[in-house]
Amino acid sequence: MDVEIWSDIACPWCYVGKRRFEAALAEFEGADDVNVRWRSFELDPTAPAARERSGPEHLAEKYGMSVDEARARQQHLRDMAAGDGLDMRFDLTRGGNTFDGHRVLQLAAEHGLQTEMKERLMRAHHTEGELVSDHATLVRLAEEVGVPGAAEMLASDRFAAEVREDEQLARGLGINAVPTFVVDRRLGVSGAQPPEVLLELLRKGAPVS
Repeated sequence: MDVEIWSDIACPWCYVGKRRFEAALAEFEGADDVNVRWRSFELDPTAPAARERSGPEHLAEKYGMSVDEARARQQHLRDMAAGDGLDMRFDLTRGGNTFDGHRVLQLAAEHGLQTEMKERLMRAHHTEGELVSDHATLVRLAEEVGVPGAAEMLASDRFAAEVREDEQLARGLGINAVPTFVVDRRLGVSGAQPPEVLLELLRKGAPVS
């Protein structure tokens, strides 16, 4: 059974969704037969390499709210994410473009380390305040996971087409929000759903024995 997950490295709800999917997978009877593929999705393809504004300032501008309201929303999300075992440090987060991070994830998939690379990039961004558009940072994180060749890949345009293909595929499937979980291109659900909802998705998608 193939499960494709469209998400963005810089999306906090995607990090929560990853944890909840892992919880669901741990309860799923056919977990050993599930192949997970992380698909590329950029929430803001036009983002600069690094944003000068703080996270709350960017959020306030994007959704037309005050900076105080944005901070309150982030605190609410941080409190909720803590229940899933995540430490969201919005005070440290550095916003920026995630395209090259997605290219590193494509490279990691070639080495069977995509899920591990996804986790490392998300923790770096959401908890450690790393700038995941910075090539030196991406190379270091890839080396930590055991993914070789990141420096050479980033110096080229390798995997750029694959990232765009993932995004085009999302549009073709009607996916416009992340995270989105798709089972065998037949069943899907969007949002950081509770583990029990994701477990039901897996059970519905399981082949009949």
